[in-house]
Amino acid sequence: MSAEVVGIIVAGALLGGFVNGLTGFGTGLTAIGLWLYVLPAPVAASLVIATSILAQVQNAPLIWRRIDWPRTLPFVIPALAAVPLGAGILSIADGRAIEFGVGLFLVLYATVALARSEAIVVSWGGRPADAGVGFASGLLGGLAGLSGPLMALWADLRGGGKEARRTLLQTFNLVVLVAALAGHAVAGHLTREVGYALLAALPGTVLGALAGAAVYRRMGDRGYRRAVLALLLLNGCCLVLFARLR
Repeated sequence: MSAEVVGIIVAGALLGGFVNGLTGFGTGLTAIGLWLYVLPAPVAASLVIATSILAQVQNAPLIWRRIDWPRTLPFVIPALAAVPLGAGILSIADGRAIEFGVGLFLVLYATVALARSEAIVVSWGGRPADAGVGFASGLLGGLAGLSGPLMALWADLRGGGKEARRTLLQTFNLVVLVAALAGHAVAGHLTREVGYALLAALPGTVLGALAGAAVYRRMGDRGYRRAVLALLLLNGCCLVLFARLR
């Protein structure tokens, strides 16, 4: 592994860890565009999942007393059913198409949401809609460690304060990504190359997650929401750009 590759892995880990510590998700959104530039798609996806889990566990004290399982399980159960499907099709998936599609969707939604002075809050669909979002998020989590974006958008549409949103996102992501990592192991994606990349990414992930959590504690509800939307917009642009350049 060359110094350039290691440097890009470390940069992605620092950014991904910070974003995860700040918002409760986002390692994949932040890091995968960089990591796909120097790593094969299966390696980058497994690395995203492993570092996401590390950041989630590290910051679990922020949310574990507030977990609302009746609210969370309608998302989690369908997601767990979808994770093996995503992991199973990873070897035949087009990484550029995934980046471009997810990125374009994020750009469109975040631009509209940030332009509005008030949040759009909907109650449409109830539990079935929650289950559909959970399934789609689980599919993306198993495929590329991107279990957070759709959940973040849906949490924004459902409304609520920063603690309720973060608790839902972080709990969902941790459960789904643990299942996704198990799926990658069964599918044979946890190779020696993934192990070397993970060793390079570990310090940056830990330091980034600590810094992000420190900033989160100082934010209000409005600031947290706008930070999440700005993150989604920025990362949507990056995903689209990297998809076009690779």
